[in-house]
Amino acid sequence: MKRIAVLGSTGSVGQSALRLIDERRDRLAAVLLSAHSAADSLCAQAARFGPEVVCLSSGADRPPDLPPGVGYESGPEGIVAALEASRPDLVLNAITGAAGLPASEWTLRRGLPLALANKESLVMAGPYLMELSRDTGAAILPVDSEHCAIFQCLHREAPERVRKIYLTGSGGPFRTRPLDQFADITPEQALRHPTWDMGPRITIGSATMMNKAFEVLEAHWLFGLAAEQIEVLIHPQSIVHSMVEFVDGNILAQLGVPDMRVPILYCLTYPERTPFEFAPFDPVRFAQLTFERPDPRRFPSLPLAYETLARGGTAGAVLNAADEVMTARFLAGAVPFPAI
Repeated sequence: MKRIAVLGSTGSVGQSALRLIDERRDRLAAVLLSAHSAADSLCAQAARFGPEVVCLSSGADRPPDLPPGVGYESGPEGIVAALEASRPDLVLNAITGAAGLPASEWTLRRGLPLALANKESLVMAGPYLMELSRDTGAAILPVDSEHCAIFQCLHREAPERVRKIYLTGSGGPFRTRPLDQFADITPEQALRHPTWDMGPRITIGSATMMNKAFEVLEAHWLFGLAAEQIEVLIHPQSIVHSMVEFVDGNILAQLGVPDMRVPILYCLTYPERTPFEFAPFDPVRFAQLTFERPDPRRFPSLPLAYETLARGGTAGAVLNAADEVMTARFLAGAVPFPAI
């Protein structure tokens, strides 16, 4: 039985992970669940999955509806205390934003596999976390569909064999919207992603392509690639999740339906491959796959990734902090979309 800590269990990735765990109770167990402030949802999850401990990072008192016998931690430091108490075999870090970094650090220090959906950890502290991973032998399993695709394509391949990688992105809901109409974009419009079902911040990040900028930084640290080896392509169909071009001219691509449960399951059960019941992939339905290079006028976030790599130091932490603040202000109606 694999003991799994699901951090950010009430969010999009966390809920998908719990559905997968629910279908595989003979081999997977959720021993820790955490949320920021969604106490009602967390209590309902605790009643269904029977974790050993839960955590609300907002610092709230123990919810009255939490089942008896379930341990409780709270506050920003509560995540680490809950991890210590639950003794997981694998940590799924699906916390949103900078708040996810302490859990990533704890997991790698303990030499445990880290299923990482919190890309901000690597954006802010990539060199530090990769050094921890090397020192302890802890695997970082990327949950992002693009990086999970590259991870699989690079299986048993030496880094010097890679010429470059292609990170694909749908282009979001405003790929063809006239630039002079960007100031009129509302939060409701920006939260309607054409192909993926995700949480609010990552959905806004997809619309600005700041999410893809973060993925450039994530790929740089995860796979040891130089900036010029990472190219972003717009791929509206979201079927080719990424491609790897090798020095001998061969290109490997990973294809699949845009369903986050696929990479989540891969990470939860790695290194095995576990059967998953889903609508079968029909190549004929996707006979036309298109790619285009992003327009930096439409997506000014992307060049910031390469500037961040050039600057080094704390530039990644600064970029993430700025995006967290501006995305929250846009969602609150305080600033227009282009201000992000």
